[in-house]
Amino acid sequence: MATSSLASKQLFLVGSSSSSSSYSSSRRRRSINNESRSGLSFFKSSELLLQKTLKISSIRPTSSPRKLEVHASGNTFGTYFRVTTYGESHGGGVGCVIDGCPPRVPLCEADMQADLDRRRPGQSRITTPRKETDTCKIYSGVVDGLTTGAPIHVSVPNTDQRGNDYSEMALAYRPSHADATYDFKYGVRAVQGGGRSSARETIGRVAAGAVAKTILRTYAGTEVLAYVSQVHKVVLPEGVVDHETLTLNQIESNIVRCPDPEYVEKMIAAIDTIRVRGDSVGGVVTCIARNVPRGLGSPVFDKLEAELSKAVMSLPATKAFEFGSGFAGTFLTGSEHNDEFYTDEHGKIRTRTNRSGGIQGGISNGEIINMRVAFKPTATIGKKQLTVTRDRKEIELVTRGRHDPCVVPRAVPMVEAMVALVLADQLIGHHGQCQLFPGNPDLQ
Repeated sequence: MATSSLASKQLFLVGSSSSSSSYSSSRRRRSINNESRSGLSFFKSSELLLQKTLKISSIRPTSSPRKLEVHASGNTFGTYFRVTTYGESHGGGVGCVIDGCPPRVPLCEADMQADLDRRRPGQSRITTPRKETDTCKIYSGVVDGLTTGAPIHVSVPNTDQRGNDYSEMALAYRPSHADATYDFKYGVRAVQGGGRSSARETIGRVAAGAVAKTILRTYAGTEVLAYVSQVHKVVLPEGVVDHETLTLNQIESNIVRCPDPEYVEKMIAAIDTIRVRGDSVGGVVTCIARNVPRGLGSPVFDKLEAELSKAVMSLPATKAFEFGSGFAGTFLTGSEHNDEFYTDEHGKIRTRTNRSGGIQGGISNGEIINMRVAFKPTATIGKKQLTVTRDRKEIELVTRGRHDPCVVPRAVPMVEAMVALVLADQLIGHHGQCQLFPGNPDLQ
């Protein structure tokens, strides 16, 4: 566009300048004003002003420049206890860097491996048949079995890759997958396995979550447990699982990770039925946190349930989040829904019911925190589907590759990890703000 055209629209470019250029800028403005008073047209003065301003904006500032910071990538989670994940599904490997971990926390690879084994593929007939040991290696931040306070680097290699399974998908988008949106945003994508959109990215989260669990357990005795409460149309009735006494052994006693024996076989049958048809189903994971310290969470934008929602909804295939009484609470009146307070036999302030889900006003109240996360049916299936190619041609696509007929059994440790990451992060922040000058110890 010509300068005169720009000037006619009164376009002014404002740039920062050093103090040494302020005098020159003032002189230029006086020159323009004088020329205007001497009879120059508005167009000419506007054009001259634009030219002068353009020259000013091109001067490189020499003192106190304005800084523009753009955070354009969503690969880091947390404020004080932070984890950054890296790697693609069919790349050389995946992992994470954990920063902000307190020193002297007991930690070794075996602590992480236990949860990684719960997450890994190839566990049973109802999970993806991809064979990965998911063996982790700690490269920094741990000396003699204790964290040093330095960043902790954890890496897991990819060993069972079949890139040829995705040759058809190089040109066509899989329905309800991230193929199209990644391409729309970046103009390039990792075709094999979906790259960063693959659930394989969650290895780094689970490894970091194991560290967070250790911090929570060591300092506060907090325990985070998740289990499958629904597979397709098989729904575990509310109240069947006692959250006060639930154990990890109950959850891990079967391949579907449901703690109720009666519903285990129904859920497995539902997955088997759909698996042999080349289709998939979704479900729900329920997560609880016991012995959570009071005071975690910060109003108004950093409420604890809001942080938990963001954390679990960042997991692949999630579609809904429900906290405490959730949507069922909308059918109650206030008198029915309110959690009345009382003093227990130890003189501790408690609530008789827990429809608040352990959080009130965005802050933990010491009761069991509970939530539910809905996972959609796995997007990649073995059935023929309609889609389009990158050049907008409509085709039929039959996807290959190895995928879970139902993601919820393997999602259990992922949900636990994200909840633990939030609680550890909030615990560190709470100590920094509220326990430097402690208040009433009976309340806190």
